[in-house]
Amino acid sequence: MPKVGIIYNDSKPIACRTTEQLRQFFQSAGCEVLAIDGQAGILGHGKLSSCAVDVNDEPHRAITDLVPPGFDEQMKFVIVLGGDGTVLSACRLVAPAGIPILAVNTGHMGFITETYLSGLSEAMDTLLEEDFELEERTTLTVSLFEGERLCWEALCLNEMVLHREPLTSMCHFEVKIGRHAPVDMAADGIIVATPTGSTAYALSTGGPVITPDVPALQLVPICPHSLASRALVFSETERVVVTPATPNPMVMVVDGNAGCAVLPDNYVQIERSPYSARFIRLHPPEFFRLLREKLGWGLPHIAKPTSVELP
Repeated sequence: MPKVGIIYNDSKPIACRTTEQLRQFFQSAGCEVLAIDGQAGILGHGKLSSCAVDVNDEPHRAITDLVPPGFDEQMKFVIVLGGDGTVLSACRLVAPAGIPILAVNTGHMGFITETYLSGLSEAMDTLLEEDFELEERTTLTVSLFEGERLCWEALCLNEMVLHREPLTSMCHFEVKIGRHAPVDMAADGIIVATPTGSTAYALSTGGPVITPDVPALQLVPICPHSLASRALVFSETERVVVTPATPNPMVMVVDGNAGCAVLPDNYVQIERSPYSARFIRLHPPEFFRLLREKLGWGLPHIAKPTSVELP
């Protein structure tokens, strides 16, 4: 019996209703259906007193431990109902199992979603026939260490952000990329982003847009206190180590919905993950069209009049 999954935003009534409709449709087609809400992929902030516990006072969970029971290599695909936050959470749940995702936008921006609810019904047969393309996106493994001890880790599709909490003063960071000598940065925070994340927080802080097929990462300082500190693009094969050079605790946030406290004796390691996010594309992906529709990139300027008649 074919197996399919549904991950939905349970705070949106339309997503809940659509989940039940999809469950009935796939069960009538002879499929086993597993449905969960996207909250399972959201990791809480760690306490400032110890990096080894999260908001539930549990030891850190490995990336693979978040894969829900039954969501395995036998699952044909997962339909995600929500906005970008739900999609990011879903990637954390299913990317280690290699399950393809069809992201359906029931939110606001929906930059990494593939279709809207209005186009979902015509996509059902395409899904069952597996007549679609797969687009793989780079993800990162973000790890927090205290000496040699691994305290916390998360899978990252967009970006890792390290900053003061609350964000009220400048910080110093020692940043080491690959074998290169470490550098010091003075800024309100630091972002390390994938090409997928280049259109998110990194874009808002002045970083460049990187097309998804480019094997690169970027480092972007937030409000740097130097004209020399600007965004840097480098190979995705390079490992990044960020060490806070400040006596105050910091907060690390991954993809906007997972995070932990970073103490003065901690450091953060970021490297390409062996698990790629696999997105179902019902049509050949066209990234520039997406930039134009969602962010207004490349829209023509309004023509100016060739002459002005004075009254």
